[in-house]
Parts: sequence; C-alpha cells; structure tokens
Amino acid sequence: MATALSVVTRNRDFRRLFGAELVVFGADWFVMIPLLVLLPELTGSGIWGGLVLAADTGINALLLPYTGTIADRFDRRKVMITANLAAFVAVLLLFAVQSAATAPLALVAIGAVAVAKAFYSPAASAALPNVVDPPDLAAANTVAGSAWGTMTIVGASLGGIVGAAFGPYASFGITAALLLIAAGLTATIRRPLQSARAAGAPAPRTGQALRESLGYLRDNPRIRALVTVKMAVGLGNGVLTVFPLIAALHGAGVLGTGLLFAVRGLGALIGPFLLGSVLKRRSWFFPGLALSMSLYGVAYISVAASPWFPLVLLFVFVAHLAGGANWILSNYALQAEVPDRLRGRVFSTDLMLATLAIAVSQLGATAVVDIVDQRVILAGCGLVTLLYAICWRIATRRLARTAKGEPSAVGTD
Repeated sequence: MATALSVVTRNRDFRRLFGAELVVFGADWFVMIPLLVLLPELTGSGIWGGLVLAADTGINALLLPYTGTIADRFDRRKVMITANLAAFVAVLLLFAVQSAATAPLALVAIGAVAVAKAFYSPAASAALPNVVDPPDLAAANTVAGSAWGTMTIVGASLGGIVGAAFGPYASFGITAALLLIAAGLTATIRRPLQSARAAGAPAPRTGQALRESLGYLRDNPRIRALVTVKMAVGLGNGVLTVFPLIAALHGAGVLGTGLLFAVRGLGALIGPFLLGSVLKRRSWFFPGLALSMSLYGVAYISVAASPWFPLVLLFVFVAHLAGGANWILSNYALQAEVPDRLRGRVFSTDLMLATLAIAVSQLGATAVVDIVDQRVILAGCGLVTLLYAICWRIATRRLARTAKGEPSAVGTD
C-alpha cells in the first residue's frame, strides 16, 4: 500500500487523473442512492429503480464499441472534459422529477449521464498508462482501482445521509457541482493522455477501427479471456435492484440502502490491496480470477440466507472484496499488454461486455422484483455468477502461464 500511495505523492498528473475519477465516481453514487429511494416513493413500485439501473448500464454498453474508437482517435483529455460537462447538464434534469408523472424524466436524465460515461470511461482507462512511468503501472492501477470503491463508500454513505436529512434534490445539486470539479481537474493534467503517434495518426473510419480491434482480439486468446472476466460479476449485478428492498425488509430504510452500497464500495476498495500480491504470481493469476468470481457468487447466496442485517452487510463486503480484486486484476493485465493505439477500443469491448452483463442481470431482476421474493433474486444472481466462474475456468485452463498477457511480464516484451 505504501508503494501504491507513493505514486500519488510523486506524480502530479496521476494525482489529477485519480482525483477526477474520485469525483466522477462520487458524483455517480451521490445521485443514484437518493434517486433509487425517491422513485419507489413517488411511484409506489420497485420497477422504476431497476429501470434506472438498467438504463445506466445498458445504454453505456451499447455505445462503448463506438466510444472506444473515439478514445483512440481523438484527444482523450477533451473527450473526458466534454463528457463531464454533458453529464452536468443531464443531472440538472433530475430537479424536474417531482411526481409519478415525471418519473420517466429520471430515465432520460440517467440515460444521458450513461452516454457521457460511455465516452469518459474508456478514455480514462486508456489514458492511465500515459501519465505514469512503466515501473509505476501496477501501483497506479491499484490506486486507480480504489477510486471506485472509495467513492462508493463516500458517495453511497453521504448520498444516503444527505438524502435522508435534506432530500434528494440537495444530492442532485452536489452531484452537478462535483462534475464541474472533475472537468477542471482533467483540464490541468500536463502529460499527453495518448502517445504522440496515436494522437497524430490519421483517424480511421469507425468501421475500420472496429475491425482492427476485433482482429486483435481474435489473434490473442489471452486478451479474449481477460475481456470476459468482468462478465461474471456483471451477471450477478441484479442484486443491486433489491438493495433498497433488502434494507426495508430489515427495517433499515434509506440509511440501510446507503450502508449496503457503502460496504459494497469498502470491499471493492480493500480487494485490490489485499489481493494485489496475485499480480506478481504467474501461476495464480488465472486461478485467482476464477476464485474471485466464485467468491462473489457464494457470498450473495449467503446474503440471501442471512436473517440478520449486520451479517448481510458482512457478506456484501466479502462479495465486493472479491469483485474489486477481479476488476483491477483484469484491468492491469489489459493495460500492461494492449498497445496504446488499440487500448481505448479493447477497454471499450471489456466494459461493453461487463455492462451488457450488468444490464441483462438488472433487467431480469427488475422483471420479477414485484412478484418474486428478494431473497430468491439474491440467490439466483449469486448462483449465475458461480456457474459462470466454473465455466470460465474450464475454458481458460489451457492458456499458457508464461504468455506475455501475464501482468508479471510487464517491461519484458
């Protein structure tokens, strides 16, 4: 952890990029937690919350194949700033959500935010290796990976507290301000966010760019395996749809909903640090990924069987400790192996598959949330992730452990 944190203190540009991501992730949860509680109160149904979550992930996934090409063709700094400003405008629309009749505006607003995130995420992921020196890439990924977990804790907790104390519209106003701060931080990064060759090359047409990235994935089986890793946790992500219902079942209300999202973030924050040593052990890399998927599934099956809310929080923490490690391990391997000119497109494919899996899971949970016990939904999502982990490990067991896709091979190619 000391090595990872030293990257923050030594590298100004990484500090700004990391700070911008902290703010963006915090804004995301600061708006989502109060909205997930507000919509059932206005409409009397849990469906709207599920639709918002599905819109957030589904729209993102559909756009990522295109936005990944943008991250490779245009100035990533400008793409990220523009995305933040577009999300700022979209959040302002949430102030119009005041009744059941205006609830659909929440879908429009969150859909627009999802469009902005679809441009922001691959650009930010592809930019990270350009703001750090190669020996610092592993540490930088660990720190960057903690951004989501850190701000899920802060955003979910404060979003719940502010929403309970001052109402959801105060949270929406804070979210808008945070997005402007993120744009300002990104604007102050000095290092170029892509290589000079990538930035100066003629921009290929979108179709040509997509064919090039698909050809790269076709010829690299280890990269294909890595871009399917996050789907396991994604397919279990329908559990988020019932978080407010689980909190209500245990009498915890809006603060309980915030706590569930907060311990989810705490697990994602600690997971990369706790399991980061796996990055240095070739023989454990792919088995470690499979283990992290399996642990996520088992933990949510345990949540379904837990009668006590503190125990629910514990198992949610364990699930996302495994999920956070899974996400960062696969991210680091991709950043270490994929060339800069293709990185945005490969990451967009990676994110697209993950977010499509999340959308499918959330839509499935939403379709039955009003007619099926929430514990059955939790157990079902956990079981799907567990089965995916077993199948993925069987499919990847023959991949050579010494191939250059291993994180430990960074700097030797």
